[in-house]
Amino acid sequence: MMRLRPYSRRVFYYETDKMGIVHHSNYIRWFEEARVDVIEQAGLPFETVEAEGLMVPVLSASCEYRLPFRFGDVFTVKAYIPDFGKIRFSVIYEVYDEEGNLRANGETTHCFVDMEMRPVRIKNSHQRVYDIYDELSKAGRALYDPE
Repeated sequence: MMRLRPYSRRVFYYETDKMGIVHHSNYIRWFEEARVDVIEQAGLPFETVEAEGLMVPVLSASCEYRLPFRFGDVFTVKAYIPDFGKIRFSVIYEVYDEEGNLRANGETTHCFVDMEMRPVRIKNSHQRVYDIYDELSKAGRALYDPE
């Protein structure tokens, strides 16, 4: 089974607002960073996906904010795909602090499209891409379990 490390980094100063906490829009950016990181760790760099004529647009995004982060805090994002196989798929995100406290969670939905923005069923046309996403989906939260 595939094992991944959660995406992690420090909060940058520019991500904070006048109240000294991370502005809410940055959490959605962190989701995107974590999603790209998961796919790259799985052996599928985004450059490869695009070179095969695919794009993966965001169709929707939501976030529940529990406790704010501040400049210099370290956060970790666990991103996993709860189901895959249809035209649309979701990615679930859990954002933790260094002590392992859940600070935010959310979800994005996506689909695969060609360069003309037409939906693509990748199972029929891009088997390697499909297999990697399918494996990530089957692993779910277990992607981050210790070995």
